Amino acid sequence: MQNQKKQYDDDDGRTIVSMDVDGTPWHDRNVNFAEKQAQDLGRRQKVAMYGERMTGSEARRYTFYAMLAGLALTAALATVWILLVLFMTQVWFK
Repeated sequence: MQNQKKQYDDDDGRTIVSMDVDGTPWHDRNVNFAEKQAQDLGRRQKVAMYGERMTGSEARRYTFYAMLAGLALTAALATVWILLVLFMTQVWFK
C-alpha cells in the first residue's frame, strides 16, 4: 500500500492558510530537519537536552511537595463542602 493523501469530495486543492511560519526549524526547505537536530544534539553532548537530571532526593522532595499541595487543596475543598452542607441543613432549611 502506498502512502497517499486522502482525497475528500469538497477539497479543491487550494491552500486557505499557509502554516509555514518563518523562524520555525522546519521552514527552511534546504536543510533537512532531522539532520539539523542530530547536529545540534552532537554539539550538546555534555549537557542533557532539557537541563540537568534531578537526583533521587530532589525527585522525592518534589513528589512529596506535589502530594502535599494536592492534599491541602483537597482538604480546603472538603472543608468548604462540609461548611456548605452544615449551613444549608442548620440555617437555611429551618
